[in-house]
Amino acid sequence: MCYYISNNLTKKEIKDSFGVEYNAPDFKGSGFLNGFSFPKTPIIMDENPDEAILGDWGLIPFWAKNRDIQKMTLNARIDTLTEKPSFKNSVSNRCLVLVNGFYEWKWLDSKGKNKEKYFIQLDNGNEPFALGGIYNIWTDKDTNETLTSFSIVTSNANELMSEIHNTKDRMPLILSKEAEEAWLSDRPVDDFAFPHYNPQLVALNLDAGNPTTLF
Repeated sequence: MCYYISNNLTKKEIKDSFGVEYNAPDFKGSGFLNGFSFPKTPIIMDENPDEAILGDWGLIPFWAKNRDIQKMTLNARIDTLTEKPSFKNSVSNRCLVLVNGFYEWKWLDSKGKNKEKYFIQLDNGNEPFALGGIYNIWTDKDTNETLTSFSIVTSNANELMSEIHNTKDRMPLILSKEAEEAWLSDRPVDDFAFPHYNPQLVALNLDAGNPTTLF
């Protein structure tokens, strides 16, 4: 799955890397964002692909009475998007989640008491990249506040991520530049599931005495 990301992008980096303006309120990025704190994160939505805005991590479906569901909607499995009540109405609402990378832990024993922490990026020269997401615009009926919230879509893992995420065999949709535009279009979601789409990744073992990189 994908619950921890790195995002400390500046407005200039967003413009330089993704070719869009960022016109949302200032936000405090971090090299380590915990999804369970439901952080506001820059996203690009299909309905306005020339602008980055802030989205709340953890999709809130239209029928939700409050935000409690967010702890269960940080990720959305690509193979069940059209079946799950939380996601099926948002399958066509595509967004790019802008990141510097994400984190995963490799279990070294059967109970996960001994783990190795990895930082994973697209193999693109250490440039920011996008994760594929879906979003919904939800209105709190008690306060009339409108929130744009999103989930990061996950797929079966490729070879590298299977080695690292060796208990769940999942990975987020990690999009190359070519795949970003395609994800925001009407391309079928299955086109982005492994093995139909196989991103080239690099992973840094942060717990090694001398950090090592996997390709």
